[in-house]
Amino acid sequence: MRNAGLVAVVVGALAWSAVAPVDRPTWLLEVAWVLVGLPVVVLLWRRFPLTPPLTVLLAAHALLLIYGGHHTYAATPLGEWARTTFDLSRNPYDRLGHLVQGFVPAIAMRELLLRRSPLRRGPLLTVLVCSVCLAFAAFFELIEWWSALALGQGADAYLATQGDVWDTQWDMALCLAGALIAQLLLARRHDRNLEELMRGRDTGTPAGPRTVTAAWSDR
Repeated sequence: MRNAGLVAVVVGALAWSAVAPVDRPTWLLEVAWVLVGLPVVVLLWRRFPLTPPLTVLLAAHALLLIYGGHHTYAATPLGEWARTTFDLSRNPYDRLGHLVQGFVPAIAMRELLLRRSPLRRGPLLTVLVCSVCLAFAAFFELIEWWSALALGQGADAYLATQGDVWDTQWDMALCLAGALIAQLLLARRHDRNLEELMRGRDTGTPAGPRTVTAAWSDR
């Protein structure tokens, strides 16, 4: 039921965002990850259920992408509020998006590697997860470059550089920072969630007797 509720929230937000977005091509580029990722997670859930924290993180990331896609990252009302309130030089929503681009995939990659590879917990796992996230960040910047070549001036809303010549470097650095922060903050908790999930699969009982909230608050 919890997972169905999260899916319903994401689908509802996606439907809302599709109504008169600021820039339709930008909206499609931003939410493409949700349009592809959500069905994959749902279809594979019985064979590969995810831990509660990762499920919540993926839903939150989807909502961030959807909101940014509807308004464009450089003009989100939330970012404009932050710029005015804290006297910032630019709308910071894009910066937040790239930090989360490292934070959430780090936990997803960590879970995948621990469940589907011989790797074990330790420094090597941390370094490899950060490397994968940084590689994805670099690949994402290539996607933005290709989009700019294909769309020309029409790609400005998608790039959201806001005149910063170092925007690409900032994006990759923030993604790497997000991957490091996620592992420093959540690794031990994530390990407990993984153990619960594996125990549940071994015994054939629902994975993890605790609620999603408890999974986050347990220490």
